[in-house]
Amino acid sequence: MSGAPSFPPKNPRRRPNADGATVIPGRTERMSKPAPRRSPDQRQQTEPADTPPPTYAPARSQRPAQQTPKKEPLGLPLDDSPEQSRSAPPQRRRPQAAAAPVTQAAPPRPRKKFRKRRIIIPLLVVLLVAIIAWPAYLMWYGNSKLTHIDALSGAPDIPGRTVLFAGTDKRSEDGINDGVEGQRSDSIMLVHIPESGNASLISLPRDTYVEIPGYGPGKLNSAYSRGGPELLVLTVENLTGLTVDNYVEVGMDGIANLVDAVGGIELCLDYDVSDAYSGLEWEAGCHESDGTTALAFSRMRYADPQGDIGRTARQRQVIAQVMNEVLTPSVLVNPFKQRDIVGSTATVLTVDQDTSLFDLARIAMPMRSIMGPDGIIGTPPIIDMNYQPGGVGSTVLLDPNTVDEFFAKVRDGSITQDDVAVTLP
Repeated sequence: MSGAPSFPPKNPRRRPNADGATVIPGRTERMSKPAPRRSPDQRQQTEPADTPPPTYAPARSQRPAQQTPKKEPLGLPLDDSPEQSRSAPPQRRRPQAAAAPVTQAAPPRPRKKFRKRRIIIPLLVVLLVAIIAWPAYLMWYGNSKLTHIDALSGAPDIPGRTVLFAGTDKRSEDGINDGVEGQRSDSIMLVHIPESGNASLISLPRDTYVEIPGYGPGKLNSAYSRGGPELLVLTVENLTGLTVDNYVEVGMDGIANLVDAVGGIELCLDYDVSDAYSGLEWEAGCHESDGTTALAFSRMRYADPQGDIGRTARQRQVIAQVMNEVLTPSVLVNPFKQRDIVGSTATVLTVDQDTSLFDLARIAMPMRSIMGPDGIIGTPPIIDMNYQPGGVGSTVLLDPNTVDEFFAKVRDGSITQDDVAVTLP
């Protein structure tokens, strides 16, 4: 079928005229702008005769497909011939990273160690909190059980610490009743801890003949019945020249409770006793004693050949044994027993307004040393165990020539065991 098509071509662009093409040697691409037409005479003048015929750039639709050059591996030419290496441009090689030194990998840690750490660290934290919190709780619990009263005189302080312990004959309905009426201090002990030197525990016989402020001469224990702890403290200060810093009082029934709280104590006495006044029935030797027996042991004096001197020695024995039981490992590692002992001790104690359980703990450590074999324990110098001045009955008379020097040694810490040795007249 001949003739022109009945529809226009999609791309009606005209093919460029070959006469206007500009030929560039070595290139097959045509210029984007055709060169201006020249006459045959101009071409003949400018072109050499032997110029090869021009090569025309093909139309866009007739261009051969551009081939993508084959990529060579980095650093490896396709042809290793010398000619190609000389003519071809040098290949650009990608720098290679330096090889890392070969090190032996550490073996993985066992998972058990991490588990142990996760368990041990919280346990240590709990233990640390318990170490701090438990003593604080015991202090709070003990302070809540203490009974505070007015006892100190307000006298000027002296170096060191002085504690006055008073065992009173307060009785309950179920306690021991020996027929003694009124309320008296059954035992009186003075502990002085100097800043330097020897600490000492001095027992003051309850019948010591002294000057009672406001009442005149009388027995030391009657100061308590007349003016309570305040008058007792003031009388002791006038006698010794020491200022009492802490006052600690324990009732008669409290002794029994303390001994029972620690589970009993071992007491020793080298002769038989059958005393109706104290209720003590004793066979010579050492025996495990409960609270009731320990109380009778510390109160008995009529069957003692040394009277009050022997009784003060037995009272110190009871206190020392209670302290030894409190500081045993079975108590130190048992929080329940610690709480029972703190509660039982604080319940039976009466202290001055400024004394806390922490102060008592500070006193207990040097007292344990005083109660030891090298501790200085005794009484002031005595010249008469049956001094009868009249009107007050039988009293204990201290040596007026040496008593002031004795308490001066106690105050500055120069006291020795020879100074407190008991020599009965």
